[in-house]
Amino acid sequence: MSFKPLHDRVVVRRIEEDEKTAGGIIIPDAAKEKPSEGEIVSVGAGARDDRGELIAPDVKAGDRVLFGKWSGTEIKIDGEDLLIMKESDIMGIID
Repeated sequence: MSFKPLHDRVVVRRIEEDEKTAGGIIIPDAAKEKPSEGEIVSVGAGARDDRGELIAPDVKAGDRVLFGKWSGTEIKIDGEDLLIMKESDIMGIID
């Protein structure tokens, strides 16, 4: 299935962190925090300003981004867990 978000929304795939600490301790799933780093899967066309002109998004598919801990809405598409969030919920792009 293909999914295209509307307006200034983006679809993000979380990037999972390592299951071990630097010291080699394995972290159980129950103790893990959800990662706040992800990869942009799809981007909407952009928001509209007060005059109705389109403001292009600053992110594109494939960008690695950081977002807030409680950002977005979790969805499942084709069995894959994804997030839909507004572009403004993204804190920055990782180079």
